[in-house]
Amino acid sequence: MPRTRATASPVFVPHKASRAEQRAARAGFAEARRQARRAGAPPKHRAAATFDPELRPAYSAAGRPGPASGRGGKLRLPAHRMTTATASGAYPFVAEGGLGAEGVFIGRDVHAEAAFCFDPFSLYNSGRIEGFTNPNAVLAGIIGMGKSALAKSIATRSIAHGYRIYIPCDPKGEWTAVAQALGGYSIALGPGLPGRLNPLDAPARPASVSQDDWTTEVRKRRLLLLAGLARTVLKRDLLPMEHTALDLALDLVVTEAAARGTVPLLGEIAQALGSPERLDRALGEQAGHLGNAAQDLAHALRRLVHGDLSGMFDAPSTVAFDPTTPMLSIDLSRLGGSNDDTALVLAMTCASAWMESALADPDGGRRWVIYDEAWRLMRHVGLLERMQSQWKLSRGLGIANLMVIHRLSDLLSAGDAGSRGRVLAEGLLADCSTRIIYRQEPDQLAAAASLLGLTGVETQAVSALTKGRGLWKVAGRSFITQHILHPAERQLFDTDARMAGNSTEFTKAEALSLPLQLREVQG
Repeated sequence: MPRTRATASPVFVPHKASRAEQRAARAGFAEARRQARRAGAPPKHRAAATFDPELRPAYSAAGRPGPASGRGGKLRLPAHRMTTATASGAYPFVAEGGLGAEGVFIGRDVHAEAAFCFDPFSLYNSGRIEGFTNPNAVLAGIIGMGKSALAKSIATRSIAHGYRIYIPCDPKGEWTAVAQALGGYSIALGPGLPGRLNPLDAPARPASVSQDDWTTEVRKRRLLLLAGLARTVLKRDLLPMEHTALDLALDLVVTEAAARGTVPLLGEIAQALGSPERLDRALGEQAGHLGNAAQDLAHALRRLVHGDLSGMFDAPSTVAFDPTTPMLSIDLSRLGGSNDDTALVLAMTCASAWMESALADPDGGRRWVIYDEAWRLMRHVGLLERMQSQWKLSRGLGIANLMVIHRLSDLLSAGDAGSRGRVLAEGLLADCSTRIIYRQEPDQLAAAASLLGLTGVETQAVSALTKGRGLWKVAGRSFITQHILHPAERQLFDTDARMAGNSTEFTKAEALSLPLQLREVQG
């Protein structure tokens, strides 16, 4: 059947025609074009003509005609607000219920468009989240994405909620200004500096622990510290006879120090290890063999007394641990300049032992212990063992540990598969119910997805995160959260001031009022 063709051409309108004539001409042209379009359309299928009238649609596929059709953006409904609890029921695949309003204000939940708050102890005590078994957290992100600002913001805001903050190792010295501005203090250790820490200090005995049990606990902590220091310097495990030599040397020095009314020192331990006659007499029946076996230990500990670390850990402490201070950090930035980080690891071991012994009081309240630049600890089994012990005791001591690293693959640098270091590193990750992942490089996504069990959507989201935005995995729940900084925080936490050539002054009064300001904003 030939198809009908029809066209419509514009009508010539004289230039001097009136406006009414021009309007009529335009209307006539529009009607002619509409009729031409209808004439050129193909005929309808015969089935449409024979279709049951009762089953025909009331309106065409284009919708109901007229101004009430709701098409073309003409429908205007008033805005409606609802809580996240209601939204999660109405839109279960769009809105997340959140973690509640208890805890520290972090920022904005990107998907729910609501405030995001976090408090590990509140979540643990409430039992609202299934699988939330501990208050520990890990924070991973590449340089420049804001992970340091997030760690400092959590610490600063937690002070307003009754927390105390401790940083046992600060390799870059970034926490010194924060601690001092918030009314705490920082201990700077390094060659030529006046600060001294005696890692063999015995902390005050908790009221709930008997004197005999506390003496045994202090002795065990000191032996673990000495063994860790020796392993780090010797770069091997200790032999059985060397463990016996450490036991005897420690007991000799502690007995002599108690008789003098003083505290044992590392230098005295090294001197006792270097005296075969004293060790042989203390051993008794098996004399004549132990003294020579302890020579390597004596030379290993001598580095802390007369080597490149002399003047830091070989004298009584010049500062006392104050459990009431809001923030305490140990600045080790003077020790991280060389490629060999053995000195830094030894200092970390001594400093963390000094601080951890003071944190052993279960009545000390809620505390954050933050391990910044923790990737430097992954290659040293002794430090991983100390961290694992503190991770396991976090609930009983009221401590939430935060480990800050650059990449999730840093955990794999602890050793080969199946090695002691790899098992400890993966155990630390398993004991973190909260995982915070900032943007990762494309070549790191596979390792992050494998270690954390990320879904395909979560892996894709991690690769596209912008600055200050991170994926929070709290037990079995996931959130994309935008960290919001207070202007005073942005000024205090600025780690790019040297790159920008700027220097800012932040008074102590402004810093002390910052946690209260943030708490008022959150409330």
